[in-house]
Amino acid sequence: MAAPDDLALQTLSEQLGERLRLSRHMLVTAESCTGGWIAKAVTDIPGSSDWFDCGLAAYSYEAKQALLGVRPETLERFGAVSRETVLEMVSGALVHSGATLSVAVTGIAGPGGGTADKPVGTVWLAWKRRGGYPKAEVFHFDGDREAVRRQTVEAALRGLGLLLD
Repeated sequence: MAAPDDLALQTLSEQLGERLRLSRHMLVTAESCTGGWIAKAVTDIPGSSDWFDCGLAAYSYEAKQALLGVRPETLERFGAVSRETVLEMVSGALVHSGATLSVAVTGIAGPGGGTADKPVGTVWLAWKRRGGYPKAEVFHFDGDREAVRRQTVEAALRGLGLLLD
């Protein structure tokens, strides 16, 4: 799978922003391996203040706990790159913001950090509407660090679009 280019991310962000504006949703992002790239992609769109509440870049275990309410037991038992952690991140983002829609990501972008169970390119994404049930999905992206992160941003934006369908 080829990594999306900047124009593709811009187009996805513009389309998502228009849909969020029309549906009166506010978005929050909770990002680990993307380091705020999803928030950057959507705030590059003029008028994003109408539908973007905030972005939380929580890279360390401590930040995930303090900013998003991820339980220490979850991190100890399952690790940062897990379904359990991303589900707590996506829910915590809504608790700690005024948003109505959230996306969360945690993964291994590389070049190091991978294991046999969780190789480089393993990324968990989750999406949730306030008051609803979260959806989580694991991805296995190819490429270098930038390619993995770029593909993650695209998948996050596409998933938000599906949540609005």
